[in-house]
Amino acid sequence: MVKYQNVDGGWRGRGVDAITYNDEVMTGIMSLLLNISKGKKHFSWIDAERKEKAEVALQKAIDVTLKCQIIVDGKKTGWCQQHDHKTLKAIKARTFELPGISSLETAAIVKFFMLMKYPTPEIIDAVNSAVTWLEKSTLHGIRVIADKKDSLKSAYNARRPDRKLINDKNAPPIWARFYEIETNKPFFCNRDGIKVYSLAQVSPERRRGYGWYGYWPVEVFPLYKKWKEKYPAK
Repeated sequence: MVKYQNVDGGWRGRGVDAITYNDEVMTGIMSLLLNISKGKKHFSWIDAERKEKAEVALQKAIDVTLKCQIIVDGKKTGWCQQHDHKTLKAIKARTFELPGISSLETAAIVKFFMLMKYPTPEIIDAVNSAVTWLEKSTLHGIRVIADKKDSLKSAYNARRPDRKLINDKNAPPIWARFYEIETNKPFFCNRDGIKVYSLAQVSPERRRGYGWYGYWPVEVFPLYKKWKEKYPAK
C-alpha cells in the first residue's frame, strides 16, 4: 500500500491517475493507516518499523488533503472527487464527473479528520471551513423519488427505476453530489461530458445509474457538534 503512494502523498483511483477521494480511496486508506500507526488492537501484530512507515505515509496523505481543500473567494470550502497530483486542483474523472465541490467526498474527509485525537490547528480550520460549506450548500424543499413503473436495463446498469425531483416542503435536507466551484450551484452531467443544471436534463440512463443527490453529510453534523466542544476554533 505505502509503496503505491504518489510522491505528493495521494493514491490514485481506478481509471484516473489523480489523488482520488471518490469511493473513499484516500479516506479509506488514511483510516487504515491511522489504525495501524496508533496500534489498534487488531493491528498489534504489525512491527514497529511498519507502524512508523504507516505514520509517515499517513502524514503525507493528510498534508496533501489539507492542500487540496478548494478555496473560493479566499474561503476554504470542500473537496473534489479527484485532484491533480501536481497542481492539486480539482479535475474530472469519468466524462460525467466534472470538476466541482463534492458533498459526499467532503463529508467523508471531514469524518476522517474528526477521528484525529490531536488535530492540528490546520485540521481544525479545515473541518470548520468544510462544515460551514456543507451547511451553506444544504438544499431544502425538494425530494428525489423513484418511479418503479419506469425502469430501464442498459449496457451500464441493471434494471433500475427512473428518478425525478419534486417540490416537497416536508422533505428532509438533501445535497447535490456536485457544486460548481465558481458559483456553488448544483450541476449534473451526461456521458457526453456536457454540464446541465437540472436532473430532468440528465439522460434517463444517467438518472438511473448515478447518485446525483444524497443525504451523505447528515451524519456529519451531530459528530461535529461533539467534536467542536473538544476542539474549539482558536
